[in-house]
Amino acid sequence: MEKLLITGPTALKGEVEISGAKNAAVAILPAALLIDGTCTITNLPNISDVKLSCEILEALGAKITWTDKNTVTIDSSNITSTQAPLGLTSKFRASYYIIGAMLSRMGSVQVAMPGGCQLGARPIDQHIKGFEALGAEVTVEKGHINATANKLVGTSIYMDIVSVGATINVMLSAVLAEGTTVIDNAAKEPHIVDVANFLNTMGADIRGAGTDMIKINGVPKLTGNATYSVVPDQIEAGTFMLAAVASRGDLLIKNCITKHLEPITRKILEVGGQIEDFGDSIRVWNTEKPKPATIKTLPYPGFPTDLQPQMGVVLSLADGTSIINESIWDSRFQYTEELNKMGAKINAQGTRAYFEGVDHLEGAPVFSTDLRAGAALIVAGVVAEGETEVYNLEHIDRGYENIEEKFRKIGAKIKRVTE
Repeated sequence: MEKLLITGPTALKGEVEISGAKNAAVAILPAALLIDGTCTITNLPNISDVKLSCEILEALGAKITWTDKNTVTIDSSNITSTQAPLGLTSKFRASYYIIGAMLSRMGSVQVAMPGGCQLGARPIDQHIKGFEALGAEVTVEKGHINATANKLVGTSIYMDIVSVGATINVMLSAVLAEGTTVIDNAAKEPHIVDVANFLNTMGADIRGAGTDMIKINGVPKLTGNATYSVVPDQIEAGTFMLAAVASRGDLLIKNCITKHLEPITRKILEVGGQIEDFGDSIRVWNTEKPKPATIKTLPYPGFPTDLQPQMGVVLSLADGTSIINESIWDSRFQYTEELNKMGAKINAQGTRAYFEGVDHLEGAPVFSTDLRAGAALIVAGVVAEGETEVYNLEHIDRGYENIEEKFRKIGAKIKRVTE
């Protein structure tokens, strides 16, 4: 069993280079199945979810060639199977993008119910609603999803809830459909825009991504033969921004799109952090105990749920009482039990948690309950007094590339060891 050993407290200082966005990469890779040809994707984060995605593509018949650890060339001209490996698709949530891509390209697909972090009920009813509206037949039985379509035809689809996954999946399934598809009440996250930009680069006709109405004019085929760079990861950038605030450090975070970080920067300023915006990099520093705040997670451009645990570490150290309202995932507060082991005073009740700020945290053995909780526990270990042991690293490795090395370069005393 691997664990991270962290000795604190440390004020983080220096520069951090942000990797490509995990949430964009795991959608762009399945989107490559739509291309009757070859494409090259650069700035991929070297993480386990990306490697799993590539394994699934290979099992379906795509040829994968890595030119370096962050660049892959995909030849999807000869798809040979419509059954995704059930043992792989059940391991992470984003595997459901295989459905939209394969339904559009091949007219048939079978996958396992998607897995990933256990954050409460994560239904795919909006995905299925979209597929069926386009003309597909979808059945869910014995843990498998089966989708078939003789022909997909464009239509108007209203999302009953704002869903990132459903927005992307319907977009994938509509790219090669006959006619025009309109997605109303679409999600607006930056990685949705990135997937649309990737598809347009390969020959699709998608308009309005980043707004609440996306229009997809179906095309006969995508030909590819182009190179695309994945957008920088705003969640990784936000993680290090909040680490700078929690540790009373000073970090220059490079290779980011600061426009995407505005929901985070607003709250960092509110709790007393300071920010200097350079457009493609951002400096964050803090010299004082954080101020209390009230946070509510919302779809973009609201405060992202994927930064809620990291903000929880900041508020655990704030001078007063703070509240976080979680409106996206009903089990996102599992990490608070681990922070309480470190001396935090957090009372989580359903979708709301109350943070009574403490003077300091103390090192303890803690367990990552999901991807973002794991990142938060690393931040907590950096600021805590004494030694912290973080377990369940497989969650963290799903979404952060070389995370301990990046923390080590900015001063953290951190190492990965095997028990």
